[in-house]
Amino acid sequence: MDSRENQTKAMTTAGLNLIAQALTIYDSDLRLVVSNMPFQQMFTLPQSLVTPGAPFEDTVRHLVERGEYGPVTDVDAFVIERVEQARAFQPHYMERTRATGQTISVEGSPLPQGGWVTVYTDITRTKQQEALLRARSDALSDQVLSHAEELSATNRQLAAMITTLEETKRQLTESEARMRLTTEMLPAHIAHLNAEGRYTYSNRRLSSVIHGRPSNIVGLHMSEALGAFAFARVLPALTQAYDGTAALIEFTDVPSARRIRVSFTPDTRGGVYILSMDITEETQTREALQQTHKRELAAQVISGLAHDFSNLLTIILGLQSRLGRLPELPGDAHGLIEATLSAARRGGVLLSSIADMTSPRALRPVATDLGQVLDDLQTLAAPTLPAAVTLNVRDDTTQVQALVDKGKLQDGLLNLILNARDACGMQGEITLTQRLVHDTWIEWSVTDTGPGFADAALTHALDPFFTTKGSEGSGLGLPMVYDMAKSAGGTLHIANQQTGGAHVTLRLPLRRAVPATTGLVLLVEDENEIRAAVRDVLMELGHSVIEATSADEAVALLADLPEITLVLSDIQLEGAATGIDLARRIGTAKPLILMTSLRADHPLFVQAQKCAPVLDKPVTRADLVAVMQPLKVAAQ
Repeated sequence: MDSRENQTKAMTTAGLNLIAQALTIYDSDLRLVVSNMPFQQMFTLPQSLVTPGAPFEDTVRHLVERGEYGPVTDVDAFVIERVEQARAFQPHYMERTRATGQTISVEGSPLPQGGWVTVYTDITRTKQQEALLRARSDALSDQVLSHAEELSATNRQLAAMITTLEETKRQLTESEARMRLTTEMLPAHIAHLNAEGRYTYSNRRLSSVIHGRPSNIVGLHMSEALGAFAFARVLPALTQAYDGTAALIEFTDVPSARRIRVSFTPDTRGGVYILSMDITEETQTREALQQTHKRELAAQVISGLAHDFSNLLTIILGLQSRLGRLPELPGDAHGLIEATLSAARRGGVLLSSIADMTSPRALRPVATDLGQVLDDLQTLAAPTLPAAVTLNVRDDTTQVQALVDKGKLQDGLLNLILNARDACGMQGEITLTQRLVHDTWIEWSVTDTGPGFADAALTHALDPFFTTKGSEGSGLGLPMVYDMAKSAGGTLHIANQQTGGAHVTLRLPLRRAVPATTGLVLLVEDENEIRAAVRDVLMELGHSVIEATSADEAVALLADLPEITLVLSDIQLEGAATGIDLARRIGTAKPLILMTSLRADHPLFVQAQKCAPVLDKPVTRADLVAVMQPLKVAAQ
């Protein structure tokens, strides 16, 4: 807390202490928020009961035990009754005479965010004056006038007090409204749980973080709001927070296929504060970057070895060729020479595979009909299968145009099918299923009726060079599919079915193809010459073009021109914000394409691929057409 906040707090406390009436404010958890000095003095309370956070129940019990309410036979029942009345708080005004003979008025008013403010006024003299007036109204006219003046003064004080309370209430209401508006604007779920695990506060963002859950959850228990699956995942961290230690947890919500991060912060007054965020896209980007870093490290480690190995293979091939041309070789020499040449060529193929895995490369997503991918895959796979091995292909998508690297995807799926073929042997069944998962992932599931993965394979099948096929396998098939999936921000999971056979699941982020239009395009590029060249390409495709040089300028144009149908932006722009920042600001409101001259292994390039399709500069007509779905599909 800075010095200005300390000064404001001190001035507020001093002002409340100058008020003649006693004042308290309790929150919705029945804990003291603020009180002034007259409150402590009026009821002779210890310091612990006028410290913020003091429970209302403890204060009532203290007053009962001191005889504030006269003789009470059952203290616990009396306290429980008062606490229940407070929980169902209603505006009220009452007057009562204390055991000390003092008469006080009690006026309470609820606050919009829960809790209440109460004012206690000593009206003993006023009551005495009223009694005196009734008893001696004829003889005490002068005293009546004097007491009337005192009463008038008291009324003026009360009026001033009421004005002060109303102003305090107005400021509290405005503060609460500002806080709620701020929390509603954040892309996160912010909430507070009481000691029983029920929500006492929540912005209305839970449903945007965990899809399918309610938004209005105040009063619900956390298990009801989150559902059994998510609650079971966060329970250990929640328990840790209740024990007084902050906790952070990430988990995948299987019903929605989203990755969620939840942080828990203990509330010193009881309960827990919660911050939840959907980090699905962040996780996809993080995994892709990790895979890129792994590839870079592998490239550094093996590049020298690969170079020397390549030189050795070249020497071997040359010597064996010369040896094969020598006259008068023994009869079996030619077979040995050919075997040596075959092994050397196999080493060359292995080097090429290693280079593919470790060298920088970018995915080239194009608008792809997912149904056509399966049709082409059946055509490629069918001739490689034995007659008694059946390939069943199931497509649960409907005319979906997605942005995927079609070549790498087909290579990966074909690799999975061929692995399943080898597992089945001469007869069996392979099933390939394609479906969308919660509009977040494209999932391909490959199952077979073979013996399934061995225990060692379940642990190491995704490691480079691990194989169960002996000399027939390179150990690079599944690792290359895994690398492709991770580079795209996806996942590859292997398991065995309960009924036998292997089960491999490939997931890639669902990026829908950009609709083909001839409308208004917003071109965001800070280099004048490049902007002019790209503008010409767009106009050749029949688009109208409006231009910007920065992300901030682009956002302003989007707000003013709802007729914009497409955004084409460079990654590196004028100002601090990048094209990636622009993509995040736009979200799914408008189709967006990014372009860059960065290398494929640059962190910004890798990160950008998770937000939108990325085109290499210079951008051509063919590049733009490749990421747009056909007009005939868009019109359906």
